[in-house]
Amino acid sequence: MNSLNQIIEKFPEIKNVESVKPLTAGLINQTYLVTTQEGTPNFILQCINHNIFKNVDLLQNNIECVTGHIRKKLEAAGEKELDRKVLRFAMADNGKTYYFDGEKYWRACVFVEGSLTLDAVTPESSYLVGLKFGEFEAMLSDLPCQLEETIPDFHNMEFRMKQLHDAVDANAAGRLDKVRDLVAEIEKDAYDMCCAERYYREGKLPKRICHCDTKVSNMLFDKEGNVLCIIDLDTVMSSFVFSDFGDFLRSAANTGQEDDENLDNVKFNFEIFKSFAKGYIESAKCFLTPLEIELLPYAVTLFPYMQAVRFLTDYINGDTYYQTKYPEHNYVRTLAQYKLYKETKAAMGEMKDYINSLI
Repeated sequence: MNSLNQIIEKFPEIKNVESVKPLTAGLINQTYLVTTQEGTPNFILQCINHNIFKNVDLLQNNIECVTGHIRKKLEAAGEKELDRKVLRFAMADNGKTYYFDGEKYWRACVFVEGSLTLDAVTPESSYLVGLKFGEFEAMLSDLPCQLEETIPDFHNMEFRMKQLHDAVDANAAGRLDKVRDLVAEIEKDAYDMCCAERYYREGKLPKRICHCDTKVSNMLFDKEGNVLCIIDLDTVMSSFVFSDFGDFLRSAANTGQEDDENLDNVKFNFEIFKSFAKGYIESAKCFLTPLEIELLPYAVTLFPYMQAVRFLTDYINGDTYYQTKYPEHNYVRTLAQYKLYKETKAAMGEMKDYINSLI
């Protein structure tokens, strides 16, 4: 592999480099801050995780389509600080927004000066997340180019159930007897939880351009607390709007931990739901169909259910996908996510009433 300086030289826009320092944020890609002399922009240099994102050309094409479309809309609206309101990736000397050094793939985007991220989930930050991600989807609702799936079947519930069935049939780690009753309980709701895929095949439900990784830390704020732009665009692809609505609340509205051993800690924080839903509906109702709105509470139940299925599948398979800290970790995760699913399911009526009050 070439040195970092040799990689940087492949991006002609990056000039007058003073330092290159690793950043600790981000679990998927190796990330560095490239600081340049005053008067020239700084950059974020990333080594793309090719084990997860196997088609980098597809990945970057999606990102270019999305950022280019948003940039045009911001320009038309008279926005002056474009590089602070939408990410911009530098062109490599090969004419692409990435460079392959023979082993690894690299990309560079302009660093958004004076920006910061938040990790705290509060009603206030949840409202802003809902508002901004709804706006993000709305701006992309007329995207002229087709986006491919960067991770195929990422949020496909039918596919996740098939994986569970395959795991049960194989019983590779000999763990099925312990979880047989849990598998049966999950199966009872499988038909209802797979309704999105059926509605899509029937032509009743559209797919949208979604971020698919909605969380507070994937937004940049200025020092006054105003939202600048959305970051971490690797999972932007065609999906149901439920991907952005439900997945945020799976983590943000859980009063416990994803792997909480004490299930009494796991409850559904309805105030976080209300704040996020209010922001999201405000910015997204301009394009949502009545069925999409009707199914938003379903989305909140879908994602803990889906994650419980994924953890259970991995447990039965012998922990081949998720990293675990102890032998029963995936089993504990399954129970915690399934408890959250039951908590959200119990709140369905209240969620529907609240969303109806926003329309």
